[in-house]
Amino acid sequence: MPQHNPPADDPDETAGSQPTGNALEGAPPTGDPDVTADPPPTAPAEVPPPVPVPAPGIDPDEPPAVPSGKFGTPGRPLRRSSFLIGFTGALGVLLAYTLYLGIRNAGGILVLVVIALFLAVGLNPAVVRLRRWGVPHGLAVAFVALTVVLLLCGGVVALVPPIVTQSGQFIDQIPSLLDELRRNPTVNDLVERYDVVERVQGAANAETVGRALGGVLGGAQLIFGTVFRTLTVLVLTIYFLAYFNKLRSLGYSLVPRSRRERVQLIGDEILAKVGAYMVGALSIAVLAGATTFVFALIVGLPYPFALAVVVAVTDLIPQIGATLGAVIVSLVGFAADLPTGIACAVFFLIYQQVENYLIYPKVMRRSVEVNEVAALLAALLGVALLGVVGALIAIPTVAALQLILREVVLPRQERG
Repeated sequence: MPQHNPPADDPDETAGSQPTGNALEGAPPTGDPDVTADPPPTAPAEVPPPVPVPAPGIDPDEPPAVPSGKFGTPGRPLRRSSFLIGFTGALGVLLAYTLYLGIRNAGGILVLVVIALFLAVGLNPAVVRLRRWGVPHGLAVAFVALTVVLLLCGGVVALVPPIVTQSGQFIDQIPSLLDELRRNPTVNDLVERYDVVERVQGAANAETVGRALGGVLGGAQLIFGTVFRTLTVLVLTIYFLAYFNKLRSLGYSLVPRSRRERVQLIGDEILAKVGAYMVGALSIAVLAGATTFVFALIVGLPYPFALAVVVAVTDLIPQIGATLGAVIVSLVGFAADLPTGIACAVFFLIYQQVENYLIYPKVMRRSVEVNEVAALLAALLGVALLGVVGALIAIPTVAALQLILREVVLPRQERG
């Protein structure tokens, strides 16, 4: 008998002919081994968010510095437009010019502060020495300051009376000098030819008197200004001596901790060199003044103590100070008589050679080691920039720069 296929609407048979769940999962159907099913599309796997890595030097337990959202969403950074760059540059130029004006207007006060700091650094070794002997800090500073004041007063007492006396003598001798000139026929002929008397009478008017009075007031202003500057430097020096250790610690505390120890060692060495230079320069100046005083007494120069003070003060100026003092004393000697002037010139010629080649190198070799060419150039630049003050601080500045170059700059260049 012929067999009939099952009807198509048989649910069991129809279900059996459909692919099973294994076929949907990628297994081949049981009926036909050659037919395979395509794998179903898979959902993309979720990528985990990157773990933030803390920057070097930041504590990982510390919460990240993100906006809280309480004040709105931060906007985009400003664009670097040409207007913004130009405006910022103009503000920088204006600030630099304002700083320049401030430094220029306060230049006189800044010079006084530099002088006071230099003196405080130079006098601090004396305070340290007294502290080692058991003297309290306040008494040590007071003793050093009193010594400086006494030396200053001694110099004023030595210089002012001779100047006043000689000025009075010159004023008293003016009538006799005029009489001698009038007795000279050549001078009388010149007076009559050029109408000197009428010119003098015409010049003696209110304008001339006003100018002379202004000159007198200008001289008084110069004197009082000098006294004010001297007192200012003295007071600042005393304050810097009293708070020297605190100021030094404050300066070192401004340096980062990682470099503070090295900066402190180099800074202390620089301060020691400046102090040693001051002590050495003062010793040489005192020796020059004492030698000049003895020589002035031997040859009979007028005002020997005043001349000794002049030589000692000018000898503090590097390179040119000793020559300046020698010229002043020699002029006084020639004013007295010719043999005395010649003796003064010969004495200072010999003494300067001894000081330059024996005394100065031996004293300064123990304090600062500065090349002679560098010292000469520094003295010339110091005189051009700050006058006598620049000449005084030139050699210690060069010694400090040499130390910084040898210990900081040159080793860094070698490592590079």
